[in-house]
Amino acid sequence: MVSRPTRIVRYDPDADALIIILRPRGRLSYAEEEDSIVIHYDEEGRVLAIEILEASKIIPRLVEALAKRQAAIPA
Repeated sequence: MVSRPTRIVRYDPDADALIIILRPRGRLSYAEEEDSIVIHYDEEGRVLAIEILEASKIIPRLVEALAKRQAAIPA
């Protein structure tokens, strides 16, 4: 059986930011920002995470669904 990489999607309503974590165990080295998108990289240039700022303006339906889902999941 082949294991699939872990991907985590989180929405922070206070920051209005959506983050998609592609490599949860990587070590952040640097980030590049273009408009409302921030790409986080490790030392080898691999993408660790993609952050979408002002997420509710950019992808409102996805953000609403994630916010509802997170509210229903106990911490």
